[in-house]
Amino acid sequence: MTDFPLKSLDAMSSFAGELPLADAAAIEAATNRQMSLTKPPGALGRLEDVAIFIAGWQGAEKPQIDHAQALVFAGNHGVCAQGVNPFPQEVTVQMVANFEAGGAAINQLCKAAGADLSVIPLDLDTPTGDITTGPAMSEAETLAAMARGWDAVDPNAQILCLGEMGIGNSTIAAALAAAAFGGSAAKWVGPGTGSDADGIARKTRAIDAALDRHAAKLGTAQALAALGGREQAAICGAVLAARAARIPVLLDGFICTAAVAPLHSADPRLLDHCLVAHASAEPGHAALVIGLGKAPLLDLGMRLGEGSGAALALGVVKAALACHNGMATFAEAGVSGG
Repeated sequence: MTDFPLKSLDAMSSFAGELPLADAAAIEAATNRQMSLTKPPGALGRLEDVAIFIAGWQGAEKPQIDHAQALVFAGNHGVCAQGVNPFPQEVTVQMVANFEAGGAAINQLCKAAGADLSVIPLDLDTPTGDITTGPAMSEAETLAAMARGWDAVDPNAQILCLGEMGIGNSTIAAALAAAAFGGSAAKWVGPGTGSDADGIARKTRAIDAALDRHAAKLGTAQALAALGGREQAAICGAVLAARAARIPVLLDGFICTAAVAPLHSADPRLLDHCLVAHASAEPGHAALVIGLGKAPLLDLGMRLGEGSGAALALGVVKAALACHNGMATFAEAGVSGG
């Protein structure tokens, strides 16, 4: 992988035009193959669309997933000073240790799905700034975190699953979603790791204060520095690295998809290679997914984070490719109707 290329957040908009597109010939070939398989056209629903999508980004009529990478980025947030989370920030460090020991849900789901998992803590002893009183990060700090995400992507991976961990980051996610798509905090805020009504009220007040303070940055890539966290910036960097290498991406739930909202603000084409893995139970996720122009693959009522939904969706993608590549055509099977 080449060095992280962006020198400013505003450069994200022009970067969209420099990145590779899906392979039109592979899409056409995969579509034609789907039409010739021993089933009524469309009978496998979105499995057919997923297979064609992966074919386009891999540039192959019969795409393969022999090497799936999963990345979980972890960060801590200064907004926790506003009492927005029922758990202390030490939990972020403790959960990273749990990931590294193999004891978390994401470890089990990656094993089941056949994904290589890496967990990347980002300066956990130095939380970002409190977004209610100032920016979360400077532009330089934001670009540095994006570079960490960029460098973590294996250019030989055939698909990338993304997730996060960070006490307080559901507040950050709601702020980023509001910055990109508008509305007050109440439209986007949810319980996160289990906030009660009083906790949700504190989150709402904190987000509204942050949106007011950083009003000039809303709807721009600069919102990533003003409101984001290091793990959100790293997710953005990983998404851009995957696009540069033409690797399709599975985004996890509310926090992960909110993380890439600044990319959408810069240019929606930056997310063309991304699928939303599942519909989070966080109440703001449905509106966020609509804003991004995506449709979740799964809806299992999950809101864990960690990349858990992305790892589950990887199994669906592999199943889609197994049907696409392994089924016989009408001609091969000697079945009339093809």
